[in-house]
Amino acid sequence: MLAKGLVSFQVVVAETDLYISANGNFYRQALEAVLKYRKDLEEFIAKHPIFKTTLKPYDVPDSAPEIVKSMADAARKVDVGPMAAVAGAISEFVGRDLLKFSREVIVENGGDIFIKTKKLRKIAIYAGDSPLSNKIAIEIKPNQTPLGVCTSAGTLGHSLSFGEADAVVVLSRDTCLADAAATAIGNRVRKPQDIDEALAYAQTIVGLIGVVIIKGNKMGVWGDLEISPINFT
Repeated sequence: MLAKGLVSFQVVVAETDLYISANGNFYRQALEAVLKYRKDLEEFIAKHPIFKTTLKPYDVPDSAPEIVKSMADAARKVDVGPMAAVAGAISEFVGRDLLKFSREVIVENGGDIFIKTKKLRKIAIYAGDSPLSNKIAIEIKPNQTPLGVCTSAGTLGHSLSFGEADAVVVLSRDTCLADAAATAIGNRVRKPQDIDEALAYAQTIVGLIGVVIIKGNKMGVWGDLEISPINFT
């Protein structure tokens, strides 16, 4: 990410490792938000352990915390387990809390990003061993934000994927949906020839703005987005 003009800092709590850029160092406020939302999730999972392990949508009660309901709703839309949306959920919920203190916020959580910006930003796509890795960036315009930009990969990282895409990047106003959809789309990509079919599936998901799929030396793009060559100068 190019976060010129912003202050960047890191917040780490157990598995949660956030890289945050904002108009100032709001570490304390970010830490409080992380602890709050992790507590909501951990207490819900303690009572509903299947929420953490199921690979299918899971119905949650109306009394569930908002972050839990957002994850469950996103998972239901793309037929995956709710934990497929956890990184995006933390990014968005922490990011929205920080917008009380900062006009601009970028929260990155293991490749899943919530962004609210006042100027053009570029997000590079890391795609493992693909020759396209770190060669292109997605341009994010202020009027597109707040926005979720989430990435799933079957060839790197620790997140569960049944596909073998080098990178599936999804843009949505709903960061939970972007995260869950990246998993669902990525599950459909095992070889470069699967890109077209995966993009066709992506177009059926209501709420997505754009998708980039990279497998080997092939790339497919759909939606309202602009990509550009990397230039970190």
